[in-house]
Amino acid sequence: MATNENLPPNVIKQLARELKNLDETPPEGINVGVNDDDFSTIYADIEGPAGTPYENGVFRMKLILPRDFPHSPPKGYFLTKIFHPNIASNGEICVNTLKRDWNPSLGLRHILIVVRCLLIEPFPESALNEQAGKLLLENYDEYARLARLYTGIHALKPKPKFKTGIRSESTAALNVDQTNTSVCIVDPKTTVSGAGVQPTPLAPSLNNMKGASGQEPPTTAPNTVVEIGVSSGSAVAQPVAATHKKESGLAKAQADKKKIDARKKSLKRL
Repeated sequence: MATNENLPPNVIKQLARELKNLDETPPEGINVGVNDDDFSTIYADIEGPAGTPYENGVFRMKLILPRDFPHSPPKGYFLTKIFHPNIASNGEICVNTLKRDWNPSLGLRHILIVVRCLLIEPFPESALNEQAGKLLLENYDEYARLARLYTGIHALKPKPKFKTGIRSESTAALNVDQTNTSVCIVDPKTTVSGAGVQPTPLAPSLNNMKGASGQEPPTTAPNTVVEIGVSSGSAVAQPVAATHKKESGLAKAQADKKKIDARKKSLKRL
């Protein structure tokens, strides 16, 4: 297994600076990872650029640095399967920057940006995947369809970007009282002779609560919680039922008394 011993100390120091810079200010759509014990292999996750068949996919790749790096270019491989003219079936990347256009002064940032740009603008003239290169030139719609298919099957999914400060409808629904009872807090400091209380279907105004005699209902104590609503076995119906029961009892007692008086009269005649 490759270790840092394969690279000169000055190269390791330069790579450490570059990797730190990439971690602090990563290029757009590129996330770099590295094993501190082995700088000879650099890993990166590349987001598919918007407007391309690779959109909504994340592709993992690696750069393998040779012992004489940076005099010789690294080799690039896609670890995620992808349908692209310049990427072979084994993941090898064909781009001039890593071949004839290589320059020892080029850094890791430049290499990774070039690889991502390859997803935006492929070069079918130097194709490693001949089918993809031919379709790109002759039938772009079919090429794009297959590229999207590979992306949907093999590519990683981008991490969701959460938005803050937005209240979802489901959260709002949880805060709604599920009972049929409406709770109101009446503050006498802000209520004068029924003013300031807005009538609602569940909370009528104080003026509408006056009885037939014209008298206002008793005022509530400060910060009194008033429950208004209808539930099974209504509390309003109970006093009415008790009144009816009492009246029927009195009528029955009067009827029984009349019967007793009638019997007494008939006994006196005998």
